[in-house]
Amino acid sequence: MQLIADTPYGRVVFTRDALPAIRPVFHLVEEGQIIVRTRITSRLTGTVRPETTVVVAYEADQIDPATHTGWAVVVTGLAHPITDPARVARYEKILRPWMDRNMDSVIAIEPTMVNGIRLLGPCGQDK
Repeated sequence: MQLIADTPYGRVVFTRDALPAIRPVFHLVEEGQIIVRTRITSRLTGTVRPETTVVVAYEADQIDPATHTGWAVVVTGLAHPITDPARVARYEKILRPWMDRNMDSVIAIEPTMVNGIRLLGPCGQDK
């Protein structure tokens, strides 16, 4: 989770019309949760509604394409909307939108599984 906290964006994976969907988003990690903003009219927000919790995955990474080194972390957990007006207002100030659109919804992902990998470069590479 610390690696995710140290990078500004990742990808949220959710189900859309019974198929996997992936969206890039900016995030922050706070109190053990991954917090993202989205639009109330987005497919993600339509999937994550106040009356239900939904299983999603969240992936973030930092990989150097030249050296093939870095890391990748995948979090699986339950997503739910944040509805407390004070928290929503706070996250709206902290998290900038990915696109130039009105991001009027905030979602929290509570991790249940966290898996990661460190990439150390190509096997057999001379250093």
